[in-house]
Amino acid sequence: MLVHRKKRPRYQIQAPLTSLIDIVFLLLIYFLLTTNFMVDEGIKIKLPQAKASAPQTEEVITVYVDQQGRAFLENKEVTLAGLFDRLKEMVGGQKNKLVVIRADRAVILNKAVKVMDVAKAAGAGRLCLATEKEF
Repeated sequence: MLVHRKKRPRYQIQAPLTSLIDIVFLLLIYFLLTTNFMVDEGIKIKLPQAKASAPQTEEVITVYVDQQGRAFLENKEVTLAGLFDRLKEMVGGQKNKLVVIRADRAVILNKAVKVMDVAKAAGAGRLCLATEKEF
């Protein structure tokens, strides 16, 4: 007489996913928190706020205008005549070069417009006035 043993169902090995999920969420929280603290270094200015601002992704020439109306290019103070010469060198023959004006929100509008005029006269094809996103 043949006796057949009953086949037992095999135990399936399962990897513990709880700790893996915890680690993934901790990494996600870490990267979300650290990306909020990345700040451009440069001249201390408070940008005007706008609801519909978009980040710039292309290489640009940045001109800072502080509260007193002084212009800064590459973190060095320049006069308007000096700004014209430096921008003319930096723009060169590129017609579509973008110049970003980062003016303090407390600056007199006339001084920021003068800097924009100098940039346009130096050959900048496009001008942009930088703002920060309003929350």
